[in-house]
Amino acid sequence: MAIIFDESREIFRLLTANSEYQMKVDDIGVLLHNYYGRPSCDTDMSYQILSVDRGFSGNLFENRANRGRSIDVLPQEYSGCGVGDYRISSINVTAKNGSRSCDLRYKSYEIIEGKQPIAGLPSVREYDDDVSTLIITMEDQVIGLEVQLFYSVFTDKDVITRHTRFINVSDKKLQLEKAASAMLDVQFGSWDEIHFSGRHCMERQMSRNKLTQDIKVISSKRGMSSHHENPFVILCDHGATETYGDCYGMMLMYSGNHKIEIEQDQAGSTRIVAGINDENFSWCLEAGESFDTPEAIMAYTSEGLEKLSHIYHNIIRENVCDRKYMDVKRPILINNWEATYFDFTAEKIIDIASAASELGVEMMVLDDGWFGKRDDDNSGLGDWFVNEKKLNGGLSRLSEEIGKLGMKFGLWFEPEMVNEDSKLFREHPEWALVDPDRHPTMARNQLVLDMSNPKVQDYLFNCISNILDNANISYIKWDFNRSISNVFSKNLPNKKQGEVAHRFVLGTYSLLERLLDAYPGLMIEGCSGGGGRFDAGMLYYCPQIWCSDDTDAIERLEIQEGTSFGYPVSAVGSHVSASPNHQTGRSTPLYTRGVVAMSGTFGYELDVTKMSDEEKAEVKEQIATFNKYYWLIQKGDYYRLVNEEQAEIYKAWEFAAVDKSEALVNIVVKKSQANAKIKIIKLRGLEEGALYSLEDTDKVFSGAALMYGGFAINIAMGDYPSAQLHFVRQ
Repeated sequence: MAIIFDESREIFRLLTANSEYQMKVDDIGVLLHNYYGRPSCDTDMSYQILSVDRGFSGNLFENRANRGRSIDVLPQEYSGCGVGDYRISSINVTAKNGSRSCDLRYKSYEIIEGKQPIAGLPSVREYDDDVSTLIITMEDQVIGLEVQLFYSVFTDKDVITRHTRFINVSDKKLQLEKAASAMLDVQFGSWDEIHFSGRHCMERQMSRNKLTQDIKVISSKRGMSSHHENPFVILCDHGATETYGDCYGMMLMYSGNHKIEIEQDQAGSTRIVAGINDENFSWCLEAGESFDTPEAIMAYTSEGLEKLSHIYHNIIRENVCDRKYMDVKRPILINNWEATYFDFTAEKIIDIASAASELGVEMMVLDDGWFGKRDDDNSGLGDWFVNEKKLNGGLSRLSEEIGKLGMKFGLWFEPEMVNEDSKLFREHPEWALVDPDRHPTMARNQLVLDMSNPKVQDYLFNCISNILDNANISYIKWDFNRSISNVFSKNLPNKKQGEVAHRFVLGTYSLLERLLDAYPGLMIEGCSGGGGRFDAGMLYYCPQIWCSDDTDAIERLEIQEGTSFGYPVSAVGSHVSASPNHQTGRSTPLYTRGVVAMSGTFGYELDVTKMSDEEKAEVKEQIATFNKYYWLIQKGDYYRLVNEEQAEIYKAWEFAAVDKSEALVNIVVKKSQANAKIKIIKLRGLEEGALYSLEDTDKVFSGAALMYGGFAINIAMGDYPSAQLHFVRQ
């Protein structure tokens, strides 16, 4: 069994293929965290929790005679607030009488087969996996609050998902002001924390820091998961490498304001608390009401960062994203944005599509500017009706003409936004998030619609449905191009304004769910100025997300590598763009741009009508290459191959078949050097005793030689040279 409760020892054991998570109910009902690591062979790991009297660490009333039993230092499953644990709290709650204390004690448990969905929120899908769920109920009898801790164990995936439900069982109102999804206390170890920070056009840059006695906060209050701090952290051994060391992952499945806090305390233990950002958050719990938090995806491995990545890649590819996309090849697309920006006609789009179809491109995506009064980014958002002055014959004619070329047709939307200069805003100014009696903060001359308002959701659903019903559209690019501010809803009473930011995210999820239910053949690609909402919550609805608005291949090396620590290549939207690049002005060979873009869903974002015959021939070859390796790239195990010392000189990464039958190695030189050192690439994921031939050569190597000796390559001349090496088992 994946979940075992030992009544004699009051121990809960959660078992995956390679890990064990252990909890214990102590003699006064405190739920202790015993252990998370490799299987313990049925050992009660609470022997590691020693009684130590630490100054200024008080005691719960029942333990007042035992100063070593302090709530301030005990490893717990879910911390209360205001009762003597001075570390990060998992909950803040205000009772009717103004009290802000919460002392949670164990009440009961339930084990069920399978996994329950979370109403209104995305969560990891069960499908046909071996999954069981533990529900532990904690209570504070004084204020009448029950807190249910949900643990779903995906045995074969080495994953435990967690979320929390708060139930007001009193006859008085409670005000939640912090509601964490999950907490993890780790008593011992010398740890580094890894998080993925950045900015627009440079998302998810890995940052690794040794923990000291302080509190680290990774958060967003922008109304989206953000370009700046991704809702995913890793806690790893200070000496951990790609292939060695204990690693814990905590990924929040949420697309809004989030916070992950990491504290190393006075005794050297480490606590991680993850959930909705509590800044400006509150939730009114009337008598009998409940509140569910977003889900957290938790994983452990003793085999280093590479293995942790594989665990997350598998669970996202197979259980977060809709599985219907897993075995269906996604079309290679061309997007007109960097080719035309707002300046296009139907004829121009058809010309691009016609030229692209001859090269093997399978879908034409029309980006911003096709609707309302939209000749720049200052007007038109919200007016989701076709501008037939630009598109003679409308989208029906355009999609029909593109269909004649044998191509699918896709369309850009930015549903959650509105311009002041729009018909929608003039008719419904109350639908925008704006503070009363205050000028709003502007960004790109657009405001944010109140997605917490069902009328707004209905309007958008009807507009988008009308477009989909009147043209042959199989794909939507769903954009979100500003951070949220002035978070005030005219649709909610004053006492509920702290709920607006979360209700906004719930409204977006609801609209996505409605559209996908109504149009089951529709695929939606997520986008937020590129990677501003690259998170597991959006991936539940969108099997791929535009990785970054930065299409420069050399910059993308860093962005895509950072993304790879938690997210699979099949989720990464990546295109070949023009050279010089529109964001950096850098000139990069077309071949190298192709190598980098193939580490994603692959497509083009340039004007193919302006390409030379030689460039078109190269594009044809790129498309043939990508199609040849498609399933290896999308489903193979991903390996980062370059150590930190060489990372500024070159990058190398590999896709290896799960059955070890083949591997594709990609190399891009970032810095060419005179009299350069030979580059040694040590492959991974091969069969030691098997022989592998290098495609298009007569060279043969053992798997052991390629993995432990490495493959030597001399590639250093010119600007940003690159290579792809395909090894096939004989």
